[in-house]
Amino acid sequence: MRVVLFCHSLLSDWNHGNAHFLRGIVTELCEQGHDVSVYEPLDAWSLQNLLAEPRGLVALDGVRSVYPWVRPHRYTLDTLNLERTVDGADLVIVHEWSTPELVRRLGELRAKGGRFRLLFHDTHHRSATAPKAMARYALEHYDGVLAFGEVIRQFYVARGWARNAWTWHEAADVRVFRPMPTMEQEEDLVWIGNWGDEERTAELHEFLLRPVKALGLRAKVHGVRYPDTALEALARAGITYEGWLPNYEVPEAFAQAKVTVHVPRRPYVQALPGIPTIRPFEALACGIPLVSAPWWDAEGLFKPGRDFLVAQTGAEMQRLLRMLLADEAMRREIADRGRRTVLARHTCAHRVSELMIICRELGLDTRATAALSQERVSA
Repeated sequence: MRVVLFCHSLLSDWNHGNAHFLRGIVTELCEQGHDVSVYEPLDAWSLQNLLAEPRGLVALDGVRSVYPWVRPHRYTLDTLNLERTVDGADLVIVHEWSTPELVRRLGELRAKGGRFRLLFHDTHHRSATAPKAMARYALEHYDGVLAFGEVIRQFYVARGWARNAWTWHEAADVRVFRPMPTMEQEEDLVWIGNWGDEERTAELHEFLLRPVKALGLRAKVHGVRYPDTALEALARAGITYEGWLPNYEVPEAFAQAKVTVHVPRRPYVQALPGIPTIRPFEALACGIPLVSAPWWDAEGLFKPGRDFLVAQTGAEMQRLLRMLLADEAMRREIADRGRRTVLARHTCAHRVSELMIICRELGLDTRATAALSQERVSA
């Protein structure tokens, strides 16, 4: 198949977790022989922030090295010839960080007789927390929506936003996210994430800062958008703040710590059960034991208590961290279980297989482009 993907950015993951999964999907599609073209705005906000980092240019080179199939075309919407861009495409996927104008114009092309199938990809909580904003997207001519959780899929169906919708969870790119057993574990705990627009401030204090301080752990935090109050709180807890980390370097950071935690943002706990976001997939793929703040795995993606531990309170988080850090065999057992579950069910290869099933439902021939080319030569 020829696939065209419109997204905010694959070059940058600065405060942009969607890049993690989509890089893996593009890589998997290309390695299976499909022809994939990626388009991202020239002025992508995430990329501009990445380039402002001291290591920005080096990180950009790193992305191109780690993800050789990821070669986005950078565009401005006023000069992009959309009709030419999607000419010959079998499948066009538009991520929800795209502008409403781009979404509308692609829908109009589909309505005018475009032979491609057109899907909208939603990986955010706005469908639940800001439905009026999501209703601005004109999806009446789209063939359907890829929703990264069942509850979001149901929103699209119940509100009549789309004719079809499928649940398509994020997953780990296990080519990049894997254990590094030769690394020395210099830290007790590492946490990788952004402070988060007040969506989990209280939770970070309860499930990360206070347990680390009470246990006197050697701990590091990586992320961006930390206000001065957050940096001061980290310092009081004895946590070293390391700033932004390119996502392809995350496996190395996990390998240098004995344990990590997951602190979901409030909208995912209260309004979107069953959606873990990308970080737990990546952590478990790296083989690091994980303790999560409360999160309801409504869709049975994992086996909480076996693949990872769950703390209902800050006091329980402190107890579980103490227990894990004192028992290497337990850490190894939980880490192994979590990784096995990811490898069995939650890799980018699994998600591409699911995407192929959806495409066949839409009447597409999902054979690899390379195979089709060879068939034409043989004929």
